[in-house]
Amino acid sequence: MTPAEKLRQLVDDLAILDDPQERLAHVVTRAKRVPPLPVEARTEANRVRGCVSVVWLAGEVVDGRCLFRCAADSPVVHGLLVLLCEFFSGCTPGEVAACDLDPLEATGLLRNLSPTRRNGLASALQAIRAFAQARGP
Repeated sequence: MTPAEKLRQLVDDLAILDDPQERLAHVVTRAKRVPPLPVEARTEANRVRGCVSVVWLAGEVVDGRCLFRCAADSPVVHGLLVLLCEFFSGCTPGEVAACDLDPLEATGLLRNLSPTRRNGLASALQAIRAFAQARGP
């Protein structure tokens, strides 16, 4: 599935929830089902700068596809990071690097967040793209 197709599906899935707070709560609840980032991956090298919350983002390439995992000390930030990780996982590094889509913006999940949270999530998105760019076309 291409990033554009993933985005259409994500927007459609969240569109059934009219209230932005309900959407955010759904994302947070969904993230609780994702296995936590192992402690050994919570290193300074995986720390995302620019976030008020403590955030770790770990990426790897498995069989030519990106796999992203994350952790954050804030449940809201963690939920949004899991959404970003799931969105870009499964794509090739080239697809991630070339992708200018922002699933958080497209789904309206950023609207009710503080500017500092939005900036931190933008830093996480930038870290995902930088990871992919460093791994090839």
